[in-house]
Amino acid sequence: MKYTRPLLKLIEEFQKLPGIGPKSAQRMAFHILNQDIQQVEEFSKAMIEAKLKIKRCSLCQNLSALDPCEICSNSSRNIKTICVVSESRDLIAIERTNEFKGIYHVLGGLISPIDGIGPEQLAIKELLQTINKHEPSETILALDTSTEGEATTLYLHRILSPVCNKITRLGFGLPVGSELEYADELTLARALENRSEIK
Repeated sequence: MKYTRPLLKLIEEFQKLPGIGPKSAQRMAFHILNQDIQQVEEFSKAMIEAKLKIKRCSLCQNLSALDPCEICSNSSRNIKTICVVSESRDLIAIERTNEFKGIYHVLGGLISPIDGIGPEQLAIKELLQTINKHEPSETILALDTSTEGEATTLYLHRILSPVCNKITRLGFGLPVGSELEYADELTLARALENRSEIK
């Protein structure tokens, strides 16, 4: 049986979300149809409000409704330690450990030539500005251990070496090829604690 056109369109839209296959998209679409119109309006309002209000922090590139973001405007953070992450979700994962008290820089992705993402598409110029401004004693490259993460780590190490005192990366505890956002707090805390200097 074919879906009625509006339902098919809704399923197609849900399928555009990362990690959502046809069955999950269908389940979500039917869930929406079973909600009261008020609940659906609240859901759509929340999406529109998030899209309109959340921007990149002008200092660290984190996603926030504030500029500077909540972390950059916190005077108790140690500006002499910068943690470089790929996406805001990685920043949130590290924050959940309660181990890191420095500041962050969000690149907005990883170098991936196959996807057409080169260094110029990432917030590397802004990272260099932050490093020149704060002259950190340590720059932590907290990037995925995937091929793209490794390529980005090597690239950043090469361009940051002349301007950084100490460049480290997360220690063992993260499986090769894993993504930070899926690591549990204890594993991430250990990786932070056991970080090693990149030579």
